[in-house]
Amino acid sequence: MIGILGAGALGRLWAACLPAGRVAFIARPAEPAGASIRYRFRPFNGPETDVHVPWLTAGDIPEVVLVTTKAGDAFEAIAGVIDRFPRQTPIVLFQNGLGSQQRVAARWSDRPILAASSTEGANRPEPDLLVHAGTGDTWIGPMTESAGRQLNPVVELLNASGLTVHPEQHILQRLWQKLVINAGINPYTALLDCPNGDILASSLYLDTIDGLCHELSELMRASGQGKQTPEALRQRIEAVARKTARNTSSMRADVLNGRITEINFINGYLATLGKDLRIQTPVNQMLTEQVQQLSPG
Repeated sequence: MIGILGAGALGRLWAACLPAGRVAFIARPAEPAGASIRYRFRPFNGPETDVHVPWLTAGDIPEVVLVTTKAGDAFEAIAGVIDRFPRQTPIVLFQNGLGSQQRVAARWSDRPILAASSTEGANRPEPDLLVHAGTGDTWIGPMTESAGRQLNPVVELLNASGLTVHPEQHILQRLWQKLVINAGINPYTALLDCPNGDILASSLYLDTIDGLCHELSELMRASGQGKQTPEALRQRIEAVARKTARNTSSMRADVLNGRITEINFINGYLATLGKDLRIQTPVNQMLTEQVQQLSPG
């Protein structure tokens, strides 16, 4: 049995793709665990199907727990359920950005905590419809010492989904690569209320992207993530923006649906890291503050 903590788009994607009967959602303490969750699943290729996923019962011990909540919810969500599971149960974090993974790994350093970086695309245009909008790859790697021994068994379990899953010993490098892309696309789409590709012609993007990439380059170098020129980083960001030109970023979707965004774990994480490293990050700070103004509260 594979347990999934978080029944949003990504959690529902994994639940729909994993073999029926091998997966269950995990209720948080405040959530009612009544009838199973039912929704329609529209795969990237193939006909639409109906999916129903049960809640994990008190007697079920999952082989692995996938945490697919928003970054800001992950720590409290895990804290509410982790005592139900044996210490050797691997926990895989699927959060965007950085910061939440390190906090979880530091708190439960004696447990096998792994992190994932995924380029799978999923969205919920209707409450009871999950769309697999784009296929990609998922890399999983250890965040704690004991997680290294669990890496290959976890990858083998998740490969039963039919999604492409890879082991990655240096998962922080993968997380940084995705962070760069998210930092260079997501806040612009939220502020401009546009799909990914449309940011490339906007004055906001054109006026600030070089400064943003300079900050990213300096932060990566100071964090031991290698030397990447600002020009190379801009090319990577724009290649992804063009490839996903008609997609709506998760940050734009959060703003449109009145949800709190993950800006604090993307550009906000970079701005905070800059303060710690004494590196100026005015563009990251500006994007963070402007997106925060769009969030509830």
